[in-house]
Amino acid sequence: MSDTDDEDLNARHARKMAKKKAHRDKVLATKTEERGLLVVHTGKGKGKTTAAMGLAMRAIGHGMKVGIVQFVKGVWETGERHVLGRFPDLVTIKAMGEGFTWETQDRARDIAAAEAAWGVALEMIADPAYAMVILDELNIVLRYGYLPLDEVVAALKAKPRDLHVVVTGRNAKDEMIEAADLVTEMMQIKHPFRSGVKAQAGMEY
Repeated sequence: MSDTDDEDLNARHARKMAKKKAHRDKVLATKTEERGLLVVHTGKGKGKTTAAMGLAMRAIGHGMKVGIVQFVKGVWETGERHVLGRFPDLVTIKAMGEGFTWETQDRARDIAAAEAAWGVALEMIADPAYAMVILDELNIVLRYGYLPLDEVVAALKAKPRDLHVVVTGRNAKDEMIEAADLVTEMMQIKHPFRSGVKAQAGMEY
């Protein structure tokens, strides 16, 4: 390619990017509202809780207080809990679950744990000190009917205007998806577990 061709390519690229920037700036100028969001991470793929914890770290980086309620995960030792635990003034983590339902094999016990966790979640949502509340695996307990779906969705719709709430877990109910401002579905394409690789520190916990 000659220098002239290269200069022409660069000039066309610059014009294209300038046009794209002008369009982007015009769109951004119309986005003026600022408010708390209801965010849902769902789907069969890995990364739902990971994404939520990333949002928690982003929030505390801005000095925002974050509350985390884990509806399924109990006393599991996780890397994110160790990291976030270093910011006790900004992060409150309540691991209220007792494991997946196939581990407890006790529906009444699972329902009691879910109800207790939801009570803590409601307290956090009502507390003006929190800028973000993460309800980890809430979709799981809703899937099994451990909490009344209508009441949960209504409470999330009625959250304080400036509060961000993040809900994780596969099989999000249609009502939850409809109520949300942002929904991301994690799609599994390939997973090492299927090849005999166990859960590992730094990747799964």
